[in-house]
Order: sequence, then structure tokens, then C-alpha cells
Amino acid sequence: MSALSEGLTQILIPLASLVGIGFAVLQWFLVSRVKLSSQDSSNGYKQKLIESDEEEEGINNLEISIKCTEIQHAISVGATSFLFTEYKYLGIFMCVFGAIIFLFLGSVKGFSTKSEPCTYSQGNTCKPALANAIFSTIAFLLGALTSVLSGYLGMKIATYANARTTLEARKGVGKAFITAFRSGAVMGFLLAANGLLVLYVSINLFKLYYGDDWEGLYESITGYGLGGSSMALFGRVGGGIYTKAADVGADLVGKVERNIPEDDPRNPAVIADNVGDNVGDIAGMGSDLFGSYAESSCAALFVASISSFGISHEFTAMSYPLLISSMGIVVCLITTLFATDLFEIKKVSDIEPSLKRQLLISTVLMTAGIAVVSFFALPSEFTLFNFGTEKEVKNWHLFFCVAIGLWAGLIIGYTTEYYTSNAYSPVQDVADACRTGAATNVIFGLALGYKSVIIPIFAIAIAIYVSFSLAAMYGIAVAALGMLSTIATGLAIDAYGPISDNAGGIAEMAGMSHKIRERTDALDAAGNTTAAIGKGFAIGSAALVSLALFGAYVSRAGIKTVDVLTPKAFIGLIIGAMLPYWFSAMTMKSVGSAALKMVEEVRRQFNTIPGLMEGRVKPDYANCVKISTDASLREMIPPGALVMLTPLIVGILFGVETLAGVLAGALVSGVQVAISASNTGGAWDNAKKYIEAGVSEHAKSLGPKGSECHKAAVIGDTIGDPLKDTSGPSLNILIKLMAVESLVFAPFFAAHGGFLFKFI
Repeated sequence: MSALSEGLTQILIPLASLVGIGFAVLQWFLVSRVKLSSQDSSNGYKQKLIESDEEEEGINNLEISIKCTEIQHAISVGATSFLFTEYKYLGIFMCVFGAIIFLFLGSVKGFSTKSEPCTYSQGNTCKPALANAIFSTIAFLLGALTSVLSGYLGMKIATYANARTTLEARKGVGKAFITAFRSGAVMGFLLAANGLLVLYVSINLFKLYYGDDWEGLYESITGYGLGGSSMALFGRVGGGIYTKAADVGADLVGKVERNIPEDDPRNPAVIADNVGDNVGDIAGMGSDLFGSYAESSCAALFVASISSFGISHEFTAMSYPLLISSMGIVVCLITTLFATDLFEIKKVSDIEPSLKRQLLISTVLMTAGIAVVSFFALPSEFTLFNFGTEKEVKNWHLFFCVAIGLWAGLIIGYTTEYYTSNAYSPVQDVADACRTGAATNVIFGLALGYKSVIIPIFAIAIAIYVSFSLAAMYGIAVAALGMLSTIATGLAIDAYGPISDNAGGIAEMAGMSHKIRERTDALDAAGNTTAAIGKGFAIGSAALVSLALFGAYVSRAGIKTVDVLTPKAFIGLIIGAMLPYWFSAMTMKSVGSAALKMVEEVRRQFNTIPGLMEGRVKPDYANCVKISTDASLREMIPPGALVMLTPLIVGILFGVETLAGVLAGALVSGVQVAISASNTGGAWDNAKKYIEAGVSEHAKSLGPKGSECHKAAVIGDTIGDPLKDTSGPSLNILIKLMAVESLVFAPFFAAHGGFLFKFI
């Protein structure tokens, strides 16, 4: 028996969620105290935004505040209208796919309402298949709605904080950093706490019907992960196409052809570019990491439900994944205080170490937290399901499984930082390659991306071997959860990047001084690296999650072994390995065709609007926003359909063994392509920023802005944009989503799949 009682478990999980939500609200309140204009202050108190000795000469401060407010409003309106339009389409998709889940799972036993023998706990009767169909559909809709809410809340926080970060930059880089980081923390804690709370409430509500049938209960809960990831796919792809179409259009015409600075208000695509940061890097990324969290929890819960925990109805041990997440919220709360209250950022060089310190502190504290949860929530010895046999496991085995996932995440994060930060030689070598033009820059960047795959793959491989050896498939599921246990801190660091990027854009558009722009650029450069670290975490956790889901699928589909020497499995393996390339081709081409329209529109405005280059008239920002919106909504459908339909078509036509091969192939090739794409793009972006900043003698020799070296770096950055912000991050959703979808539909495929092979 567990040392922790069921009653206390039922209190601690929702309490941790509410603490997380409360902390997010507190951080939001602290950000809201930064007023956008002095008249805006509450109780008639006029807050002075600028310290007297740092006032900018000859600039009307109130006028700048008003300009910042106007720009922030335009970005917020653009982002909100895009998300609402996207969610209308996704609402239709949710209803249609929910109906498919119900019809497919209900038809397994001909929509029978009779109880049937349990699949795993022999001799017991379980609820009818129709109940599984209904509750899986409800769980799918709950997961989808929570995912949408996570993305939307993140976007609202980011657009609320961007101008406030700009204004705080006038007081110093430390104040701006704290505003941006606190805003990221609001998103991180809201997402982690909401995901945990909705899952916990869903389990308890479903239990009212299922009673002692935990096998059926946790099988239907897997729909929650499917809902979360399916929304994340469209959010990531749609948002990624939006942001990169605008970014590529703005850079190619503005920086390369017209030689004007980044985020110059004369550039017609500048508002669309800043809107894109919020809908792609914030809303899309929020939905993505929520999907990973939901799936790893569902995979662990499903495997536990068919092990001794589920069969003997030990609720505390069963809730081990939820208790790990609860501990993660508390640990991240303490970690956040180190960045906002305990260590002060005094100079630009303090920013990146402070963000890296967040990762290290959260990992060290979480290791201790995992030990506490493992020894109090688990019996000292128990058995876990291991493909038809039972594996004897001790509670300290699970401690090591979760801890190795956590530390593998840190290794992936630090490796990603080494390959994408301009403080280290890999990015500096890429920048140096710009001396001989764009071609050598591209060659060096691609080589860097491929090389950056090595250490993360070894880290993932070791985590898989150790966790599987200790605790079979359940070990891999909780290792994935370990990597995501500090999700609140990971998201805070990740969301900080786009907020800082927006802050820099607003500073440029509002005509603030060069000194302010330098501060926001420093925040943004650190944000680029942390965004790459966030993508590394997302890809690494996706590999572990999809492997755990793959194991659960194999169990549920009744496959004894996946033998790659059989033709059914091998053809699946080779087709699965091809899918990430097909998917990447679709998303890259979508960005290219959308960017083409954007380039033509920006050129048209520069050529036909008199006085635009001189800054006498404003460009037509709205038209560029419309081009990005229309293109992303239209172009996100084919890649989304590829991912959603592949498991259904393969399962129905070729059966469960071929589908197992497809999942394995997609996992193995998708992880490599995703890491290399994300890191290549991140390195090109920071190589460009390295030249622009001109901090070291080496960087000065390559600059300044507008030099031939800089133009070559801009071309590399533009090629890397769709790699790091569209294809790379979306691939981790492809491997997870196909696995969780296969698990949800496994009963149908096992009963009715392999249609073609029946005639051969």
C-alpha cells in the first residue's frame, strides 16, 4: 500500500492546480502594474515610467506611450481575429472527428449495450464498447477545448505584455526582462495547472459511471491526449505558416531589397510579422506542449490501469503521473522566484545565464520532488504490465525512470543551446561562412543542424533503455512525463522569446532611441536561444511519448511482437519513415507560396504608394495581415489531413501490424528531421543577430547591417524561418498524434482492420 492515502491524493492534485492558477494570476497582476500611459494609472496615481536620469532627449514620452499602445492594439486585434477564424474551422473539425471516434469505436461490438469480459483483468466484466465510444468522444472534445484555451490564453497574455516590456526597457534591461519573463510565467502556469485540473476532474467524473472498471475508464481517457494534440497540429502548422509568410516577406523586401531595418514601420508586413510571433510561437507552441503533457499522462495512466495498480484499485499509485505534475507546479513556482525576485539582471550579459539557470534549478529541485512522490505515492513493490507478462518493480525504479527523463531533457536543452546560441563557436562559424556569400552560409548551417542531432539522440536512447529495463513501457511513459514535469518553467522561458521579439518590434515602430532597441535586441537574442531549447524539449519528449503510446497501442491491438522481417511490418516501417519528409515538403511549400504573395504585396506597396519610403504616409498593414491569414488557413488543411488520415487509412486497409510499422518508422525518422530543422533555423537566425549586434571584434569584422556578409546572413535566416518555426516544431506533433490516434482506434483496427489483406 502507498504511504499517501486516497483522500489526501484527492486533495493534493486539485490544490496544486489551484496554486498554479493563483500564481499565474499574481504574475499577471504584477505585469498589469506597468501602465501603457500615465493617465492609465489607477486611483489617479501617475506612475512615472522613466527614471529622470534616463529620459530620452527630445522625445515626447507621452507620445511614445500612445504610439506603443496603438501598435500593441493592432497586434492584439490581428492575433485575436486570426485565432477566432482558425477556431471556427477547428470547431467544425472537432465535431466531425468526434463523430468518427464515436462511430468507429461504437461499431466494434455493433453498438451493443451489454457488459462484456475485460480484455486484461480476466474473469471480470467491463462496461460495453458503446460506453468507451461515448466517453472517448467526450474526452477528445475536452482535450481539444483545453488545448484551444491554452493557446488563446497564451496569445492574450503575450499581446498584453509586449508593449509593457518595451516601456520597461526605458528603465533598464533588468526591468524589461522581469516583465517579459513574468508574462511567460503566466502562460506556463496557466497551461500546466489547467491541463492537470481538467484531466483530474475528467477522471473523477468518468469514474461515476465506470465504477470499478478502471480498464475502460483509462482507455477512454486516452481521447483527452488525442484532442489536445489534434488542435496543436493545426495551431502549430497554421500559426507557423502565418508567422513565416509575414517574416520572409518583410525580410526579403525590407532588409535585402530596400535596406531598411527590421521592424521598420515603413514595411507593410511589419504588423503581420509581429502578429505571427503570437499566433505561431505562443498559441501554437502552447497547444503543442499541452498536447505532449496530455499524451504522456494518458499513456502512463493506460499502462498503469492494466497493471497491479489498476487491477487492485490503488488510486494513489494510479495517480502517480498526476502527482508528478502537481509536484512540478510547486517546483516551477519556487524556480520562477529565482528569476524575478532573488537574482537581479543588471546588464545584458546576465540575461542568457539567468534563463539557463532556470532550467538547471528546476531540474535539481524536481529530482528531489520526484523522490518524495515516488516513495510516498507508490507501494514498495508492485507489478507492471509488460506485453502479456507481469514485471516486478520497486518504487525506486520509477524514481530513476522519471529522473532520467528529466535529466535527458536538460541535456537536450543545453545541447540545443550550444548549437544555436551565438555565444559559442558553432553559430560563430556559420556567421564567419557569410564572408563568402549565402551559399557557404547555407552549407555550414545545414551541417550544424545534422551534427546537432547526435547528442540528443544518445540522450533519448539512454533514457529509453534505462526506463524500459527498469519498468517496461510504463517506465518510458513516466520518463516522458519527467521531461515535461517542469513544463511551467519551460513554457515561461519559451514564451519570453516572442514577447521580447514583439517588444523590439514595437520599440522600432514607435521610433524609440537606439539605446532602447539595443536592450530589446539583447532580450530577443536570448529569447531565440530559449525558443530553440523549448523546441528541443518538445521534440525529445515527443519521442518518449510516442514510444510509450506505441507500446500501449501494440498491447491494445493484441499484437504479440512487431517483427520487422515480416513484409506487413516492413512496408509500414519504410512508409512511416517517409512521412516526415512528405509532411515537411508540404509545410515548407506552404510557407514559400504564402511568402511569395507577401513579397509581391510589399513590393507593390513600396512601388505604388508615394512617400512610403520617406515615411510621410503609412503602409496598408491590413492587407498583409489578410494575406497571411488567408494563406495559413488554406494551407494548414493538407498537412493536417495527411497526419490525421494516415493511421485511419493504414489501420483499415492494411491492419494493425502494418500500422505498428508506420508508427515506428515515423518516430525514428521524424525525431532526426525535427531536431536538425529546428537547430539549423535557430543557428542561422542567431548568426544574423551576431553580425548585427557587433559585440566582439570578430562580429564587427563581418558587419555592419547592410554589408554583404549581413545580406548573406539574412538570406540564411530567411531559409531557416520555415525550418525552425513551421516544419521542425510541427514534426513532433506528427509522431505523437499518429501514435495516440492509433491507440484510440486500436479496438476498431483489431476487430475490423486489414481489409485489403483479407483479399490477398
